[in-house]
Amino acid sequence: MNVLVINCGSSSLKFQLINSESEKVLAKGLCERIGIDGRLTYQPEGGDKAVSDKAMPTHTEAIQFVIDALTDAETGVVKSLDEIGAVGHRVVHGGEKFASSVVITDEVKKAIEECNDLAPLHNPANLIGINACEKLMPGTPMVAVFDTAFHQTMPEKAYMYGLPYEYYDKYKVRRYGFHGTSHSFVSKRAAELAGKPYDSMKTIVCHLGNGASICAVENGKSVDTSMGLTPLEGLVMGTRSGDIDPAILEFIAKKENLDIAGLMNMLNKKSGVQGLSDGLSSDFRDLEEGANNGNKCAAIALSVFCYRVAKYVGSYVAAMNGVDMIAFTAGIGENSGTVRANVMEYLKYLGIELDAEANGKRGEETLISTPDSKVKVMVIPTNEELAIARETVALV
Repeated sequence: MNVLVINCGSSSLKFQLINSESEKVLAKGLCERIGIDGRLTYQPEGGDKAVSDKAMPTHTEAIQFVIDALTDAETGVVKSLDEIGAVGHRVVHGGEKFASSVVITDEVKKAIEECNDLAPLHNPANLIGINACEKLMPGTPMVAVFDTAFHQTMPEKAYMYGLPYEYYDKYKVRRYGFHGTSHSFVSKRAAELAGKPYDSMKTIVCHLGNGASICAVENGKSVDTSMGLTPLEGLVMGTRSGDIDPAILEFIAKKENLDIAGLMNMLNKKSGVQGLSDGLSSDFRDLEEGANNGNKCAAIALSVFCYRVAKYVGSYVAAMNGVDMIAFTAGIGENSGTVRANVMEYLKYLGIELDAEANGKRGEETLISTPDSKVKVMVIPTNEELAIARETVALV
């Protein structure tokens, strides 16, 4: 079966067409600037990447251009839509309603819409993508795969905030966590590589990208994760602050005359390593170069990031009373040997020994700890699209 995987943002749409038997990517691409002007990037397997400007006033036109590209007589990879057996949609927030992926129905769409308040930038866009696909591909099964579902196994002690219980009772204010599809994929792969049953492993997954989170996976279940009600909690990230003293907001609001919208913009878009580096960059390649050239703020940003990662990893070792494997994934986790080495420096008490040569590799599935290391440390490239395709096939 060929599965079309769709990841919709407010003005973008990423896609991959995956053959579920071979798990090969037949084609992939990106629609950008939806609602502004429109640009399609398309690349078939083994073919050249093509970029074209196309008017995309809505996501419906974007989906149509994706279908046209996939079925094009010259560069397409299928002859007709009949060769696409199902569509898997990434949906960011499922609240407490969804603990697993589901076949999309009208009732499911209504429940996703009810979670819009919890992810106002993402869920409405995810629904637009679902509706656009339903309009252009009637009769094709659609599946929703939730970022939050994997973390629904967290116990109350991990997901409840120290707030009046009525806010949970009335509004479901609690920690949900994100990047669940990635954490699930990587932790399962970690068990495969360790040659152990998934339900017997204690794994800590470090999904480190512009958005970053850490997850403790014990016996095949997420028992804690660093993001919270929203993706703002947890690690210092590219432009997000991560954990801060809440009273800072009142202090800065008074000093800078900011309202709630201004504060949230600051926390989400002007903070993190970009803010710490005094506006230098949120890209770790720029930060590493800056630090090597003596930029003090770049060095501070890197050290704060690595320290925060190490603190979370250490806390999850305590939460699970041990760890078998630590896995690094996503853009920074897969490519920055500097970040990995700096994080591991804090964890030598666990008996971890790093293989410097292996750690120097970028973007490869690699064991970066030495044979005598008491805890295995690996780089495992994530593949959320493949995980979504697998979930979709399992349901349809």
